Amino acid sequence: MEELEATERTRLRRLPRRGSFDRDTINAIIDQALFCHIGFVHQGSPFVIPTLHVRIGDRIYVHGSAASRMLRAAAEGIPLCATITHIDGLVLARSAFHHSVNYRSVVIVGTGHEVADQKEKNRVLEALVEHIVPGRWREVRPPAPKELAATSVIGMPITEASAKIRSGNAIDDEEDYALPVWAGVIPLRTVAEAAIADERVPGSVAMPRYVAEYLPPSARWNDNGKAD
Repeated sequence: MEELEATERTRLRRLPRRGSFDRDTINAIIDQALFCHIGFVHQGSPFVIPTLHVRIGDRIYVHGSAASRMLRAAAEGIPLCATITHIDGLVLARSAFHHSVNYRSVVIVGTGHEVADQKEKNRVLEALVEHIVPGRWREVRPPAPKELAATSVIGMPITEASAKIRSGNAIDDEEDYALPVWAGVIPLRTVAEAAIADERVPGSVAMPRYVAEYLPPSARWNDNGKAD
């Protein structure tokens, strides 16, 4: 079990017992998410941008238009903060004060770098597509050189990061347990509905099995926290 070093920026101040610096825990939370939020300061103004991501080894990658303000700023080596959050349930308590949510989150801080090598960029984009829809890359047309040139890919090391997790029921004041009020958890999860074909898909083209049986990343993991 590898533990990341706690730093001044990643040390948990509030409820540190919910925190974790275990790399496997952090990686699992990242891998089970479809998107993250990237925070940065550009020309004196703060921005937080949602974007798709993929983890390869000990790095997280995001991509977008080469004209993107976020990616242009990230390529300059400014500090970044990537956050990922799963909401697993609404926690209803006997008092308004103790209502909460069950969640798993990761915060990564560091500096990004632009992926300039075309082969590496293509490898990251393939990993991104396969993270979102496994099996898709091998069926579609790969990016043309002009499309790769119009796309920026930014990598960020997962070396300064922490996870925070809450699970279970509400923690009420002892005297409130006698109140005749229902308390418990409303579980939440991401599900995929039936796919809808593009109207210009020829009738001879069947829906791929990976589309018909699609599961979002969070649903591809078994009870032991491993990807199926």
